[in-house]
Amino acid sequence: MKKHIQLVLNKDINKLGKFGDLVEVTPGYARNYLIPNNLAVPATPGILKQMERRCEQERQRQLALEQQALQQKATLENAEIFKIAKQAGEANAIFGTVTTQDVAHVIHTIIGLEVDKRDITIPDISSLGIYEAEIKLHSEVKAKFAIEVVAN
Repeated sequence: MKKHIQLVLNKDINKLGKFGDLVEVTPGYARNYLIPNNLAVPATPGILKQMERRCEQERQRQLALEQQALQQKATLENAEIFKIAKQAGEANAIFGTVTTQDVAHVIHTIIGLEVDKRDITIPDISSLGIYEAEIKLHSEVKAKFAIEVVAN
């Protein structure tokens, strides 16, 4: 009698693995829960080949996304300083604050690059001047660029 059998997961399962992972589980767990609920399939040679092809396609897709992010990084770093106009008071203090939404909008209007405001990191900006911001374009690609807050 086998102690463990190999399965390929169809969905992410907490504490077991992610979609496409090859896992070893007890026969009862596989027979009574994973297979009937379509959470996993037995690891046959055909399924393993299919899984390898899928992993290769995902790797190629991630590589293409990283290349695109590197191109976007070069575009951002070669662009002029992004200017954001804010209403200013005494001692160059601005009214309100500069948000990541403001930065994302300026990037989109100047170079046409759609970026998610959640990926932008800016310092606390409370006065006029030049600040350095960072944007995460990919899990391994970050770009630094300058923003200038000017009086409106």
